[in-house]
Amino acid sequence: MKRTSRIRWTDEGLLRRVDLRRVDLRRLGLRLAGFAAALLLFALALFLIREGVVPIGGRLSQVLPFDSPARALGFGWLSASVLLSGSPVAATALSFHDAGILDPSQTFAMIAGSRLGAAFIVLVVGFIHLLRGRHRMLSLGAGLLSLLVTQTTYLFVLPLGWLILSRDWLAPSWIPTAHVASPFELLLDPIVALIKADLPPWSLIVVGFLLLLPTFRVFDRLLPELHLEQSRASGLNRLLYRPEVSFLLGALVTTLTFSVSVSLSLLVPLSARGYIRQENIIPYVMGANITTFDDTLIAAALLGNPTGLTIVLVQMVSVAVVSLAILLLGYRFYQRLLVRLASAIGARRVSLAVYLVAMFLLPLILLFGGAP
Repeated sequence: MKRTSRIRWTDEGLLRRVDLRRVDLRRLGLRLAGFAAALLLFALALFLIREGVVPIGGRLSQVLPFDSPARALGFGWLSASVLLSGSPVAATALSFHDAGILDPSQTFAMIAGSRLGAAFIVLVVGFIHLLRGRHRMLSLGAGLLSLLVTQTTYLFVLPLGWLILSRDWLAPSWIPTAHVASPFELLLDPIVALIKADLPPWSLIVVGFLLLLPTFRVFDRLLPELHLEQSRASGLNRLLYRPEVSFLLGALVTTLTFSVSVSLSLLVPLSARGYIRQENIIPYVMGANITTFDDTLIAAALLGNPTGLTIVLVQMVSVAVVSLAILLLGYRFYQRLLVRLASAIGARRVSLAVYLVAMFLLPLILLFGGAP
């Protein structure tokens, strides 16, 4: 009798394992199908923006002052701050460049602005934690440090990137003499033509941009969910005391989630619960700021423009060079400076209010006062 029951138990266990494997394979298949559909929608949104920009390019450049890198920087920064996401703004910049509205330096500036504004989401999440009764600096510290890291590194990223672009150091060795249609264009061009037939050109820009927003949310839902604060991370916080480990973790989490908004927003609950000390946030954000361009790189590849691909690569290389230079040459000084600055800003309501006003006032000055 014992032997029979053991066999039955083994058979049931095998059946359960087989059922679990079938469920896992089914979920994987559904995720892959959903990812492919989201990628098609992403490409469709980019093509719609490009097709909408082409016939009204002259008028659009008069309404939106893109005639200098400073203005393009301000527009990208302000747009990403309002939308709480930089990816749609960066993708739009590539579509504008593909349509001939932005030159390489202006495209680089608008994408850089999208990164400056994207980190604002962390401060918003911190305010939500603060409203729930959390400690003030534990809630706002992660957001302030995320913004300060991005803002201070981009003081050096911008001139370095423009230098690389002006010298053509990362220019592609092969440039097609004629436009080569990508598989996505061959597949989606009939759909774009149908939409163009029923809508005015300007509305294609709006439709394409609105389509980008839910597409990135779909990407976030389909890609791996990370609940680091619920895991047994007793040893993780000790590892994070080492800047290089925190740097690599930020790059990895952003790559897995496909969204810097998601990966940086994780910092608020992790910091509030004591899993990450505030000074360990700095290299984490540096790593995230490099791999955040993964989706923008895909957008450039979908548009099939070698110059657009180069612009994104210049962004990644510039951020990586500046971040690694800080980590290797002056990290301790940089860490102390930013922690003190974040504490000074978050300690009083007046200083926090001044900082928030400056966050929106500076891109407005760049947008409407930037030198042509």
